[in-house]
Amino acid sequence: MSGRRLQMMGSFAHVNWLELTVFLALGFCICWGTISYILCYWFSARDNAQGGRDFHHANQTTVPRLGGVGLVLAFVVVALAVYFWQRPSSSGATTLGIIVLSSLAMFALGFWDDLRSLRAQWKLIAQIAIAAAVYFSDIRIEIIKNPVTETDLALGVVFSFIATVLWLVTLTNLINLIDGIDGLAGGICLMLMVLLANLGSANSSFVMLLAVGVAGALLGFLKFNYPPAKIYMGDGGAYFIGFLIGILSIVNSNKGTVVAALIAPTFALALPLVDASLAVLRRGLPGLPVFRPDRKHIHHHLITVGFSRERAVLSLYTVSLVCLVLALSVFYWQGRLLPLFTGLLFLVLIVSGHLSGYTRNWFTIGSRLGKSLALRKETRYALTLSRWLEMEVERQGSVEELWRDYQFVVCKLGFSRVKLVLPDGIKIWESEDFQERAAEMRHGSHELNHGTVIEFDADKTVMSEMLFDLLSDLASETWYKAASRWWMINKTPVEFLSKAPIPGSSPQKKFVRLYAPARPKSLDRKLEFTE
Repeated sequence: MSGRRLQMMGSFAHVNWLELTVFLALGFCICWGTISYILCYWFSARDNAQGGRDFHHANQTTVPRLGGVGLVLAFVVVALAVYFWQRPSSSGATTLGIIVLSSLAMFALGFWDDLRSLRAQWKLIAQIAIAAAVYFSDIRIEIIKNPVTETDLALGVVFSFIATVLWLVTLTNLINLIDGIDGLAGGICLMLMVLLANLGSANSSFVMLLAVGVAGALLGFLKFNYPPAKIYMGDGGAYFIGFLIGILSIVNSNKGTVVAALIAPTFALALPLVDASLAVLRRGLPGLPVFRPDRKHIHHHLITVGFSRERAVLSLYTVSLVCLVLALSVFYWQGRLLPLFTGLLFLVLIVSGHLSGYTRNWFTIGSRLGKSLALRKETRYALTLSRWLEMEVERQGSVEELWRDYQFVVCKLGFSRVKLVLPDGIKIWESEDFQERAAEMRHGSHELNHGTVIEFDADKTVMSEMLFDLLSDLASETWYKAASRWWMINKTPVEFLSKAPIPGSSPQKKFVRLYAPARPKSLDRKLEFTE
């Protein structure tokens, strides 16, 4: 047995289990108490003006996105307890301070985005700035060690900076990408904290205690986030946890020598990494924004094929747990059997994908990628119309006028029929030849929030199945964004009878049409209204 493994086993033998239990309980109690307070007194807080969820979120109910507050408060208390309990050296105290301050900065960025939506490019710039600050604070990836030959490769200043920033920013966004179903992100992050605590037991005792405390906080969070969720971690919580996983793994990598301390977390995050990679391809190839949410993640697929949310989460937990065992094995063997464990990891992912039906159509992936590239022009056109309608909201005096302008959008996109269901009624727009060709139509339905449903029909000879799926998804998102902006500006319900008040007048007495664009003749179709 190698000296390194003997050292690891010796470190486990000297672990103070009572100490670990105290820090686990501390994190749990702080997070559980904070979230309980939020749910009791701040439940009126909403994650957006339309009350309760982002477009494409799997949960249809109103749920606050303040779980990250409980996680961060528990983290700060645990960090203070670690400092006063262990009294680390000056270098250790500096490292602990950098971890705390940079993690809080990343949480602040995500929490700001929860309160006031930020543009993706500004969020990315801010994430890079925080990661760069960590690099210049001397927490960085400097040396890559080949686990097979045990030879070191110095990265140099430029590549060290790129590797450190890329690692931190990737993990920050990775957790946010998988936070689309109750309990999933929290459970996977809990497993990562267990892994980091094991890595810390061999490298840094204060990192081990910090990871154990955050694991306790995640347990407290999952008490309220497990399906059906009462609270979400929000972008603030997801950014914070993802960044913390990244920076703790660097600190665990023995002063910049990246051995199993970075390979092991990569194994444990295999499922989110695969999901995120497929999402980037799925969005990037047809020209969609890379950070645009959708309902085509692995957990969405499981729900689509009939899994309940609880069963979907438990299934993904099982796969992640197997990946965690492989990650611990990689760390134990210090990467020497990396090819073997990599093969086992791919086998686990392929078998899991086959059993869930996720890989059923992978043999057509080449043709699908080619078709996705061909859709880029249609995507740009649809996104332009979406931005136009969202800006046009400021010039509209009623939801009825918003609906008329929306007809212009769906007509331009090539749909033959659109049915919009709002709380106070139903509106239907149909093209002139819809009735004669009704049997040859593709049909799709999108359920938004507060009982809003949009149904689309399009001629099969005009739209392929892939194009229809893309445009109907973008068209439903277009209405969602426009309706959300209507509510934000006018503070009135998005219902057909709702009108925008004149500034300075009573909303119940005066209404005005601020701007009335000319209606194209192509919109003079059959309209039907049902109370």
